[in-house]
Amino acid sequence: MGETAGRRDASIERSTKETSIRVRIDLDGTGRSTIATGVGFFDHMLDQLSRHSLIDMTIEAKGDLHIDDHHTVEDTGIALGLAIKAALGDRRGIRRYASLDLAMDECLSRAAVDVSGRPFLIFRTVFPREKIGTFDTELVREFFNALAINAGITLHIETLYGENAHHIAESCFKAVARVLGEAVSIDPRQADLVPSTKGVLA
Repeated sequence: MGETAGRRDASIERSTKETSIRVRIDLDGTGRSTIATGVGFFDHMLDQLSRHSLIDMTIEAKGDLHIDDHHTVEDTGIALGLAIKAALGDRRGIRRYASLDLAMDECLSRAAVDVSGRPFLIFRTVFPREKIGTFDTELVREFFNALAINAGITLHIETLYGENAHHIAESCFKAVARVLGEAVSIDPRQADLVPSTKGVLA
């Protein structure tokens, strides 16, 4: 895993008694994805995450869905976060920071990220119902928490207003996609530098 021949890509395989996850990403992709987690709505959200970040993603997950979706969603976040961390390497040349307000119909969500090496999540989003189809809306936070902790990023997500639970979730994923894609992109003005006065982002 990690950088390969100068590319910023990574592959992660993670297996437990609850799930088996395989993730491959390319930070310098075009937003192509192949997603199969067994959780339909989650697949749709991960597809949005890839498409709008321009990070290529292949994600295969097999989990204990006979219990519920929790382990599959959380463990996918863990594996994807680990892949992002590996692909970033020493984080040399990245823009590091990004923020965005994203509108989706009646909903407005905000995301901000610091690809700092310091994991932290602020999640200020309330859903008007507990389910989107069969998907538990509380798992949106669980996914982003696992992603942020394991990628080593500071991530803030807030929904300012919205009424439709599907729109709220999707606007969060799209906003995170856009800021993550921007923050991990290379700034040609500092392509050989780590964007920190400390000289490291660990």
